[in-house]
Amino acid sequence: MNTQPTLAKEGGDTGTTGAARQSEGQPGGRPDGSNGLQAGLKNRHLSMIAIGGVIGAGLFVGSGSGIAAAGPAILLSYALVGAMVVFVMRMLGEMAAARPSSGSFSAYADQALGRWAGFTIGWLYWFFWVVVLAVEATAGAKILESWVPAVPQWGWALIVMVVLTATNLASVASYGEFEFWFAGIKVVAIGAFVVIGLLAVFGVLPGSDNPGAGFAHLTDAGGFFPMGAGAVLTGVLMVVFSFMGSEIVTLAAGESEDPQRAVTKATNSVIWRIGVFYLGSIFVVLTLLPWNDKSITEKGSYVAALDSIGIPNAGQVMNVIVLTAVLSCLNSGLYTASRMAFSLGQRGDAPRAFTRTSARGVPRAAILSSVVFGFVAVFFNYKWPDTVFAFLLNASGAVALFVWLVICVTQLRMRGIILRESPEKLVVRMWLFPYLTWVTIAMIVAVLGYMVYEGGANREQVLLSLLVAALVLAVAVVKERLVKRDAAGAERG
Repeated sequence: MNTQPTLAKEGGDTGTTGAARQSEGQPGGRPDGSNGLQAGLKNRHLSMIAIGGVIGAGLFVGSGSGIAAAGPAILLSYALVGAMVVFVMRMLGEMAAARPSSGSFSAYADQALGRWAGFTIGWLYWFFWVVVLAVEATAGAKILESWVPAVPQWGWALIVMVVLTATNLASVASYGEFEFWFAGIKVVAIGAFVVIGLLAVFGVLPGSDNPGAGFAHLTDAGGFFPMGAGAVLTGVLMVVFSFMGSEIVTLAAGESEDPQRAVTKATNSVIWRIGVFYLGSIFVVLTLLPWNDKSITEKGSYVAALDSIGIPNAGQVMNVIVLTAVLSCLNSGLYTASRMAFSLGQRGDAPRAFTRTSARGVPRAAILSSVVFGFVAVFFNYKWPDTVFAFLLNASGAVALFVWLVICVTQLRMRGIILRESPEKLVVRMWLFPYLTWVTIAMIVAVLGYMVYEGGANREQVLLSLLVAALVLAVAVVKERLVKRDAAGAERG
């Protein structure tokens, strides 16, 4: 039943036959379940990837809009989405600790729900991240152009993409090292912001220009719900996508020294990570400034907060941090897209070339194919930003929620499979199974439903993402039928 993966040989490439369908992470295989990938990520890499994975550029850039839409009640929006992510990560951690895999939830969906599910969610996730590459490359290029205007924006986007592509092509350890420092800067920056901000809130920060209004700002400008209780749901829609990326650690664990330990540690720490980095930092902003202060939307919530306590050059400081977050997202996005392509190739759902690895265990074809699509998306963003690129952006907009939904449904089935085949590996368990899993499913469906109900860009994102998902699913069904037909023909022959 289990397939023993083959290691990449020194000095050459190794590949797998797509039809063989490797059982990634199955008992009896390599600990990483990778079939060619190497355990090049150290525990410190995985720890920082896990911590930094929940801190996206969206937290720094988009939080001001959420505050303007919901007021102090945006804290409840972050808490609701944070709880949802904690539950999803717990479910994913249960499966990943038992069966570490480079394909993560896509591989588990393949095993628990069927080939069509693994194929569909795997390609949708790949599509999501290659579009993110274009978004982040453009965002980073804008910051760099403001510093060095002699280089055009498209030039900076090209430079950033080339550098990070080279990093990923070198070795998985190179990716891990870059991400270790990128994530480290984000973590230190947010941690310092929370500490300094709280000192200012309580009026004990030396030299602070802020009057230290404390908790009064949470209610002194129209109450805690100035836009009504319904604004909490609007806030949910505005912040949910800033949490995407927390699942990356389960893909990276397949190339670590101790996958089970790494996944267990990351899953257990997700609660405090979200509590400190998201709820903690937004709480500081809301207690330093009234929620309706115009500077929050004009300058950005974090810059406005830093300005309010007299931090010099707050705007440039935050630009450096945002650039770091953008580069981190780019680095991880390219890594994630390539590993998903690699996993799809292992299962026969992508070109066989994607499974070939270098002597250092790097899936070069999978990386290059992902970055080529990213380059094309960057070109679309500059050439047709309001048409072609807008379509790509909206068509991938709801994929994050689809991924979380598939993780939940998969875990319902995988629990039984793991208990039958390797119960000793169930070291991480979803709380209150299956009830809390069903509650999480209901939460995700409610968010998707509210996006459609609210209309506008949110409805367009859901409908276009559903359209793309339907097309990918149709391809999966046709492919599966062709494989069965060929198998039947071979038996008759």
